[in-house]
Amino acid sequence: MTNPKYNELMLPMLKKLSDNKEHLVAELADQLAKDFNLSDSDLRELLPSGKQNVFPNRVGWARTYLKKAGLIDSPQRGSIKITQRGQEVLKASPASIDNKFLMQFEEFKAFQNVKEDIEETAVEKTLNSDHTPQDLLEEANKRIRDELVQELLQVMHSCDPFFFEKIVVDLLINMGYGGSRKDAGEAFSTTGDGGIDGTVKEDKLGLDVIYVQAKCWKHDSTIGRPDIQKFAGALQGVRAKKGVFITTAKFSKEAKEYAANIDSKIILIDGVQLAEYMIETNTGVSVVETYQIKKIDIDYFQDD
Repeated sequence: MTNPKYNELMLPMLKKLSDNKEHLVAELADQLAKDFNLSDSDLRELLPSGKQNVFPNRVGWARTYLKKAGLIDSPQRGSIKITQRGQEVLKASPASIDNKFLMQFEEFKAFQNVKEDIEETAVEKTLNSDHTPQDLLEEANKRIRDELVQELLQVMHSCDPFFFEKIVVDLLINMGYGGSRKDAGEAFSTTGDGGIDGTVKEDKLGLDVIYVQAKCWKHDSTIGRPDIQKFAGALQGVRAKKGVFITTAKFSKEAKEYAANIDSKIILIDGVQLAEYMIETNTGVSVVETYQIKKIDIDYFQDD
């Protein structure tokens, strides 16, 4: 089963609180996960940013919306309890609770900051959304990132082979591999034969060397098993056991299987992965804007 939307969690959460007892949010989240038959894989699912799990994030937003509507309260840190208004809502046996339902409460209207003179279609769009504000930010960021990946692949394909090798060197150094850009750059310029384009030190002391093959092909083309076999043979020729094959293209299934089943450790990085690593390490990209999402620091307001 996929993770439920935050609005799908509001009514089940309120029903769990119908006993008028104080419940720990963490325990309530575990109970809801069981009720929705979420698997370990579901619970491990991350938001696009990769910084938070989807389910607890949505539980948090469901709690926030119910609290803003006055249906639940937080007697103390990490716990929630149903209010009299919440009990009255349950007595009415609603089929579901969503943003539109909560708009009957003035506190929630103020929270949403929806003014009476706003065009009706805009209001309906806001109320019928099953995405939290953070969901929308995450999705927008993912779209921007996906577009950037495609732009990077197009730009790299237009580069000459020597500049592409520079990109590879900069990326590996930015990813934390040892040695300097000067050392790695010289290693690339002096190798370039026998199926090996260059080398980079695995650590700052240079205790081991990683051999690199870099191919700048069209991003919709495919690198097959023969190219990986050739690279593996080149590694054997220099008695090396570690190699990285980096390309702007894709790898065939046979190429991936071959690389996974040989003695030499060969890491395959295709075009999309290459672009993703470049974004993560700020290689060839720059930060245009930064948005911070902040929340209350509960510890600050607690007495010592």
